[in-house]
Amino acid sequence: MAEDRVLKVRTLLDAVRASGRTALTAPEGKVIADAYGIAVPGEDLATDIEEAVAAAARFGRPVVMKIVSPDILHKTDAGGVIVGVEGAADVRAAFRSIVENARAYAPQARIEGVQVQELLPKGQEVIVGAVTDPTFGKVVAFGLGGVLVEVLKDITFRLAPVDADEALSMLDSIRAAEILRGVRGARAVDRWALAEQIRRVSELVTDFPDIAEVDLNPVIATPEGALAADIRVILAESVPAARPTYTREQILTTMRRLMEPRSVAVIGASNEQGKIGNSVMRNLIDGGFSGEIHPVNPKADDILGRKAYKSVTDVPGEVDVAVFAIPAKFVATALEEVGRKGIPNAVLIPSGFAETGEDELQAEIVAIGRRYGVRLLGPNIYGYYSTWQDLCATFCTPYDVKGGVALTSQSGGIGMAILGFARTTKTGVSAIVGLGNKSDLDEDDLLTWFGEDPHTQCIAMHLEDLKDGRAFVDAARATVPKKPVVVLKAGRTAAGAKAAGSHTGALAGDDAVYDDILRQAGVIRAPGLNEMLEYARALPVLPTPQGDNVVIITGAGGSGVLLSDAVMDNGLTLMEIPDDLDAAFRAFIPPFGAAGNPVDITGGEPPSTYEATIRLGLEDPRIHALVLGYWHTIVTPPMVFAELTARVVAEFRERGIEKPVVASLAGDVEVEEACQYLYERGVVAYPYTTEQPVAVLGAKYRWARAAGLLGGDR
Repeated sequence: MAEDRVLKVRTLLDAVRASGRTALTAPEGKVIADAYGIAVPGEDLATDIEEAVAAAARFGRPVVMKIVSPDILHKTDAGGVIVGVEGAADVRAAFRSIVENARAYAPQARIEGVQVQELLPKGQEVIVGAVTDPTFGKVVAFGLGGVLVEVLKDITFRLAPVDADEALSMLDSIRAAEILRGVRGARAVDRWALAEQIRRVSELVTDFPDIAEVDLNPVIATPEGALAADIRVILAESVPAARPTYTREQILTTMRRLMEPRSVAVIGASNEQGKIGNSVMRNLIDGGFSGEIHPVNPKADDILGRKAYKSVTDVPGEVDVAVFAIPAKFVATALEEVGRKGIPNAVLIPSGFAETGEDELQAEIVAIGRRYGVRLLGPNIYGYYSTWQDLCATFCTPYDVKGGVALTSQSGGIGMAILGFARTTKTGVSAIVGLGNKSDLDEDDLLTWFGEDPHTQCIAMHLEDLKDGRAFVDAARATVPKKPVVVLKAGRTAAGAKAAGSHTGALAGDDAVYDDILRQAGVIRAPGLNEMLEYARALPVLPTPQGDNVVIITGAGGSGVLLSDAVMDNGLTLMEIPDDLDAAFRAFIPPFGAAGNPVDITGGEPPSTYEATIRLGLEDPRIHALVLGYWHTIVTPPMVFAELTARVVAEFRERGIEKPVVASLAGDVEVEEACQYLYERGVVAYPYTTEQPVAVLGAKYRWARAAGLLGGDR
């Protein structure tokens, strides 16, 4: 029974802790393996030479002999492992050698005996394990074992626990998945047995949060099964305190008052130009916010023509948001007043908290917020924009172009890059939100809100860490079926992770774990800032594809080759053109052109050739997306190409035929205007690049698959 196994393992773990240890011995690991059905070879613990001889004789085949010591974790390093021992004389010699090596390696180590284990048959070595990730909690891992796992790092991760289907999917998620299916005449491994090892390990660490790490390494996978040659279990030094959690309804209620406020108080409002409190007030007033704006400053009676209050507690009526524009040392006292007033949201612009080493000061304001039920945005932020409310609660430049893209950033500098990009590209936004130190409100709160916000069509987030990775995954999984979520995760490299930690007072999680788990949540991960912004800009413009077949139509052979490379690099499918469609394309292109895919119409063709081939690409239901490669010629100038393409695409959309169309324009500077013209009319177009249009098409496909709008994962 499940209760019996839990009690058995609990008793064992408590005894290990009582002995002052965090690492279990191999026989203790065997107890856990047996309790959870983790398949291991037969083994015995021999406390003397003759017990070892008897154990080896019972197995009747070559054995592996290993030192058993609670003080020696790395048995091989200690010379404590001998493989392929057979016969009484060799067993006796191996026992002596192992014990002598262990004593030489660690003279003070307690030696409990020697493990005698059946020698496993040859097979594929893999690793199955689990770790406690600082962001995502219990995470189960699978990869190729032995040297390969360390050198190639061919490993994949999932949130624990996993079910049987998820465990099986892990076998196909490593780069060397084909090895498990059998190559060069070898038989495939027993996939079910291997998946069961993964599932049972994930179940174990879920049942026991105080288990920090489990390693089955190697697991020998054969066509007949999968056995763990070694099991290593490490207990956590301590279990982290539980993070406060909120229901979806609670989050939406608070976020609605933050993003759609009727009344805003500015604590630290000022008449003095150059002060943050003055900039916030001016942005709120000049931005046209129609709600109430209440300046709070004990030294002023009037600020920018509005009555000022000595304390926020003096402000009449309900207030939805308090924006802080005062030095860090005064925040705690003012936050107490916000709490007593019953204001649900505090937007903390000031710096000088955890990002500068002032962890205690940040902990103090967090405690105050929790005591009064005030949700905190920040500190150390530029503020936020909620454009559909004409709300500009920031000391930075105003922005009022309404649209469907919600953008968030953990960094102020990145936030301003977002602002500049949005203005330059005329990207309409629903919100721009700074998160800073994320003392309380973070990405999962915002994602929950934006997922329901009717003004938001796409969410793009720059982040350096996640405070609660599981809450983010839950929010992403709820949002992705409705709208795309794009993430730029900083700190991909060791140096980057260090910089990210020092910038916000938070440690970045391991990038490999982030990469796998964000992908499983359906999030589109952007490799860089420009890509994040371009994906966010493009995804609402592109229609959702209805299938995988991508066709390239190009006026330049060289562009066609590069576009083909980009299609493959982005996991897209170049359609194999059937004979009838090939003949149809050939009817429109010169004899020296080339049908197939790419369809090369050559550069000297008139506008009619571009139009005819684009029409055919949109008409044929077997084609699901078009990639256009344009080459600047006087025969077909850039704006002529842009106008005909936009006209044809609009005509088909009026007929109910909507396919994603992206374009790469090569030529003189006139192609820039042509790209802008196309973009504004629903064709995502870029000058001077073949990679970028295909990358955004690839992002659209990744979202469509994650949202269940296309069959199968890729």
